[in-house]
Amino acid sequence: MGVVSELSQLSEKLIELKAQGKKIVSTNGCFDILHVGHVRFLQAARALGDVLVVGLNSDDSVRRLKGPTRPVIGQADRAEILSALACVDYVCIFEEDTPVEFLKSVRPNVHAKGADYKPADLAETPVVESLGGQVNIIELVPGKSTTSIVRLISGERV
Repeated sequence: MGVVSELSQLSEKLIELKAQGKKIVSTNGCFDILHVGHVRFLQAARALGDVLVVGLNSDDSVRRLKGPTRPVIGQADRAEILSALACVDYVCIFEEDTPVEFLKSVRPNVHAKGADYKPADLAETPVVESLGGQVNIIELVPGKSTTSIVRLISGERV
């Protein structure tokens, strides 16, 4: 079971883990309405190293990125749900629209993103690479997304 942590505390713990030779993997996202696509992605990300740190967009950040009706589930609940997954070691909520500041503190060996992104298009790629890490793209589960679930619930044809 993962731990929901403040960034300053998490940074100190990750320094200790790296000193023990652990490979740190990070990812980030909204993770609103957790679904099988999220779970498979997080499991694949965890398989890239020894410790998985999830940067979770705050409620305000999700609203800015996804619109005024999101998130459906608040940040405290989303963090608790993510931290309950066996593949997640740490969850840290961040306020910014990109995970750049989160990544500067986490300093991952690997940063995992879904295949709906290209490393060259990510604001975080230069940061991760400048810290000696790499960005790894993970295939997504076709047809599984929070947006499609929200549309289905609202009665839209998906």
